[in-house]
Amino acid sequence: MSEKPFRLAVRAVIRDEQGRCLLLRRSPVNKGFVGQWEWPGGKADPGEAFDEALCREVREETGLEIELLGVVGAFDFEMPQVRVAMLCMEAKLAGGTLRLSEEHDAHEWVPAAEVPNRNLVPRLKELAAIYAEKGAKQHEH
Repeated sequence: MSEKPFRLAVRAVIRDEQGRCLLLRRSPVNKGFVGQWEWPGGKADPGEAFDEALCREVREETGLEIELLGVVGAFDFEMPQVRVAMLCMEAKLAGGTLRLSEEHDAHEWVPAAEVPNRNLVPRLKELAAIYAEKGAKQHEH
């Protein structure tokens, strides 16, 4: 059996002025996880820098401009053809007007502590829980 290749995917945890995170709900146009919530993002194109890919995907999915702040965390999961390495970055809103692409049919700004309670796409829940704990600590200062 040949080892599946890895593909890089990136997601942005976008925070607003109140510290809430943007979640998007996957629409029926997607192959899987319809109706489940996720942070915006997608796969980097071959040869595309991951930070540029993330800003592009966020722009395509939400119409928003973001500024990346740092790494939230990473995990990997299996797809039929590839293994996906998922890198999640923290970002702040830098402009634009929110308008969803056909990939998502709803959005919500959710306090970080509440994100893990949502019906998230697989593997995002653990990372969201760690982020919620870390995020809560950062706002205590």
